[in-house]
Amino acid sequence: MPDLDAYPFVGALAFLFLVALLRGQVTYAVARLVTEQALRHTRPTSGWTAAVHRWLDGEAVGRGRAVVQRWGMVAVALCYLTVGLQTLVLAGAGAIRMPWGRFTLAQVPGALAWATIYATVGFAVWAAVVGAVVSGHPLLVALVAVLLLGAAVAGHLLLRRRCLALDDAEDVVGRVEALQHLGVDEEGRGRRDTE
Repeated sequence: MPDLDAYPFVGALAFLFLVALLRGQVTYAVARLVTEQALRHTRPTSGWTAAVHRWLDGEAVGRGRAVVQRWGMVAVALCYLTVGLQTLVLAGAGAIRMPWGRFTLAQVPGALAWATIYATVGFAVWAAVVGAVVSGHPLLVALVAVLLLGAAVAGHLLLRRRCLALDDAEDVVGRVEALQHLGVDEEGRGRRDTE
């Protein structure tokens, strides 16, 4: 067996390929599991499965399902070359219950392409960062620090925005359910008022 330390690209490619396959399989499996549960009329009402169910019923995953229904296995393979559509297509494939064997077969070329892109470009970026830090040039080190800080702040803001949106959606659903429990519709009329 070849020594992977002598071939860092091969090691990175293999690692990234496995990461892409695993991520796709987990996304597909969770979407399929929650869809199967809903089809058995045991729709989740709380916990992570309820959150996934609401996400699968949303407009974003609906676009992913539509892409898979239109393009089939090709959509699964090509989604790895997109940003923002990959998870939606993988979840859409699970939600429409694409057969696992077909999904996995379609996933392999896409995951390999993704791994190749990130192994090559990723190595170039990593080499530039390491080179800047090792050279000790103050402007390069400052630039790397600013870029890392900017990425961390952007990630934090996106996560915060997403959490706030989920909280708002849960508040609205909770209010509607409470009104329905009390016999009042969304406009404040009682059931007897509408009869």
